[in-house]
Amino acid sequence: MLAHLAQNAEGGTRLLSWAHTGEPSYEYPSLAERARNIEGESCLPAADLIAHVDQSAAQFSEAAERVPSGRWQATVRYTGGKEHPATVIVPSRLAEVLFHHVDLDLNFTPEDWPGWFVRERLTQTSASLTARGGISTPVRLMASDTGFTVALGTIDGATGVVVSGSECRLLAWLYGRSDGADLRLDAPGRLPELPPIY
Repeated sequence: MLAHLAQNAEGGTRLLSWAHTGEPSYEYPSLAERARNIEGESCLPAADLIAHVDQSAAQFSEAAERVPSGRWQATVRYTGGKEHPATVIVPSRLAEVLFHHVDLDLNFTPEDWPGWFVRERLTQTSASLTARGGISTPVRLMASDTGFTVALGTIDGATGVVVSGSECRLLAWLYGRSDGADLRLDAPGRLPELPPIY
């Protein structure tokens, strides 16, 4: 996981360079190369991995500070081929860090995610999944702690099911950081299957 975080920071730094200079500087040469780099680095001693995470994070931060205000709308291309304005680079990196912080099993849980981050991700992810299609059963996510609701798929009247729980636990389920055992379904049966986020 530490190797993944370090490689992610380096890929993001290259995208920030692209935004800054206008010269293509791709996130990774290919998805296969990315996987090889992560696998190779994951065998390093823990101290080396931690040093690389720290160094790559600092380089990412410095690169972000160098991007002129007028260049944040520049288009960059991620390894999978999707093009986005450079404004997505920093939020994408933050999401990687916050999600994988949970994966590191360091007593950091979804309850530790910032509330604004959770709300933003619930909103964006539900819109993205709905736009992509492939949701066989429309779902309404209802936050029991805040009353916030968001739909996955098309919901007409009583069509679909309601899944409820705290905002952070709903997001954890969407992103595979929870099996949903702490969520409630308003109908008999299991939680609906959702398409993969990535």
